Amino acid sequence: MIYKDLIKNKNLKIAEYLLKYYVKLTREEISNKKNISLFKIIKYYYGLYRSKKEPLQYIVGTTNFYGYEFKVNKNVLIPRFETEELVNETIKYIKENFKDKVKVLDLCTGSGCIGITIKKELQEKVDVTISDISKKALSIAKYNSKGENINIVKSDIFSNINSKYDIIISNPPYISIKEDIMDLVKNNEPNIALYAKNNGLYFYEEILKNINQYINKKFLIAFEIGEKQAKEIIDISKKYLKESYTIIKKDMNNKDRMFFITNINI
Repeated sequence: MIYKDLIKNKNLKIAEYLLKYYVKLTREEISNKKNISLFKIIKYYYGLYRSKKEPLQYIVGTTNFYGYEFKVNKNVLIPRFETEELVNETIKYIKENFKDKVKVLDLCTGSGCIGITIKKELQEKVDVTISDISKKALSIAKYNSKGENINIVKSDIFSNINSKYDIIISNPPYISIKEDIMDLVKNNEPNIALYAKNNGLYFYEEILKNINQYINKKFLIAFEIGEKQAKEIIDISKKYLKESYTIIKKDMNNKDRMFFITNINI
């Protein structure tokens, strides 16, 4: 039985992912239908996963982020739960500290999941711009932003940014070139979105050393960071934003993952 074989304990999460995001049915629904064609579809995609050793999200072509479905392919990173936490904390900050409309810039946007989610959640409360250096990534972000009034800019960090923002948020490349990572990630996800020079700190330095001309008087800078990078990024932020507060928050795995810089004492 294809279905019974596929939902053995070690394959249960894979099977349920395929059922949810490709067939759009629960395990119970597909089992009740007893539709062999659906079983064959699942078996086909599971076979691709096993033979190609590609992330399921790329095989299926979509992933869930913050309750929304986003298109993904090999030109963009697969959004992680940790990034959802960054978005959630930023949305809370906006709600608690801004009464008027907020201008948001999402740098190194990739699939667009950060900026687009903020727009979906806050709607007319925010004016969102998303940017990336990669044309291929921006084509995915453009697709994902359908139905939302979002500005899309091709930019190498600030090279084509010509405005000031209340919120600048980014999940930039932050893995050191020397660092070992899972083969599934290293061999499939775009290296340009994974690795950074200067022991993974290059983009934080480049963003922060130029950021003063792109932030309003009242601001929040929000980063996703590597779990061992907090101390170095504190030092970088103090160099360029002396009169500001830094806040580090841990992710669901109790690792330093969210880094906030603001001039509001919260």
